[in-house]
Amino acid sequence: MTLHIGIVACSAEGAALCYRTICMEGARLLGPHAHPEISMHTPSLAEYVKHLDRGDWQAVGELMLTSASKLAGMGADFLICPDNTIHQALPYMAARSPRPWLHIAEVVAESAAARGFTRLGLTGTRWLVDSEVYPEKLAARGLGFMRPDPAERDEINRIIMDELVGGIATPEALTYFQRVIGRMKSQGCDAVVLGCTEIPLIVNDANSSLPTLDSTRLLAQAALRRAVQGAY
Repeated sequence: MTLHIGIVACSAEGAALCYRTICMEGARLLGPHAHPEISMHTPSLAEYVKHLDRGDWQAVGELMLTSASKLAGMGADFLICPDNTIHQALPYMAARSPRPWLHIAEVVAESAAARGFTRLGLTGTRWLVDSEVYPEKLAARGLGFMRPDPAERDEINRIIMDELVGGIATPEALTYFQRVIGRMKSQGCDAVVLGCTEIPLIVNDANSSLPTLDSTRLLAQAALRRAVQGAY
């Protein structure tokens, strides 16, 4: 019997991509049209953004815990969150969580190490790239990293929050990401973390000068493997 996956969602586009990936790739492991049982819960994105703007990570964690509790009540065996930014709040509520979690940055770091990468460029919201969510997990595997510079962080954050979370993908946004990724490559990065679950809407291996680590799909694939293996 496969495990029941609980998705603690934040923004629609990233959560939808994660959900679709689990469902579509389930057939590869389980047979035609098959996938594990999945439940998803999310409060209004506006509630998350309100707390993010205030830097109130305790409140962000409480929102995540509310979703976790509801998903546990639906029967979820373990939890994932297809949003890199709010992983910063996990330490505020992990001890009270009713179910274990897969950590998105740990999944990405494991994949990077397995593929032989050594220095990763980080992209994501300014909350994420200013945080230690990825540096801690990368350092645990001996991996180096590079953050965007302050101006790049601001523009990437604008693209994510004003465009990508609303499903808006423009050629100009892609061109900007390509410029940032190109600079990171020139300064020694050998892969780039798509550390916002909406970035894969516009950036992929075909249009990036660096190999991409798609956090959304990597998390979905890790959740699928755990569900099929049936063990924590």
